[in-house]
Amino acid sequence: MKSYEIVISGFGGQGVLSMGKILAYSGLMGGKDVSWMPSYGPEQRGGTANVTVIISDTQISSPILNEYDVAIVLNQPSMDKFMPMVKKGGILIYDSNGVSHVPERDDINVFRVDAVDESVKMNNTKVFNMIVLGGLLKVAPMIDLSFVEEGLKKTLPERHHKLIPLNMEAVQRGMEIVAHERVAK
Repeated sequence: MKSYEIVISGFGGQGVLSMGKILAYSGLMGGKDVSWMPSYGPEQRGGTANVTVIISDTQISSPILNEYDVAIVLNQPSMDKFMPMVKKGGILIYDSNGVSHVPERDDINVFRVDAVDESVKMNNTKVFNMIVLGGLLKVAPMIDLSFVEEGLKKTLPERHHKLIPLNMEAVQRGMEIVAHERVAK
C-alpha cells in the first residue's frame, strides 16, 4: 500500500467527521500510521464540514495538505471547493443526491455512490456515511473490512455497539453500488 491522502466534505450532520474518524481508527487497527484533522464552521449541523484523513504505511510528515489522492464530496459547495484539489489520476467520489454539477475533469477517476437513496432503501438514513465509506473501500481498498468493524467498536459508544452489524451491512452495500463514471485519461 501507499499513502492515501483523503478529504471528506459535506454538510454538518451528514456524518462526515465520524466517517473520517472511523476510517482513521480502522487504519490504526490495521497497523497503519494515520492522521485525522477535522474542520467545521461554527454552524456545525447544516454548515459545511470536512475532515482530512491520511493513511500510510510510513510515518506521516504533516497533516496539512493542498491536494488529495481521494476527495469524497457530499454536496455542491464541497464539489466546487475540493474537486480542483484532487491530484491528477486521483479519485473523486460523490453522492448524486447532493451534487447538481457532475465534475468535468478528465484527468481523475470519478465514482458515484447513491448513498442517500440506498440508506432510504435500508430504512435507516443514519447509515448514509457508512454506505459512502463502503464505496471508498471498494475503489481504494486501503483497509481490510475486519479493521472497519474494529474501528466502529472504538468510535461508537458501547450502547450503540448493537448497531455495528447494520453499519457493516451499509459498508457492504456501498461496495456493491458504487459506480465508475469516468476513467482518468
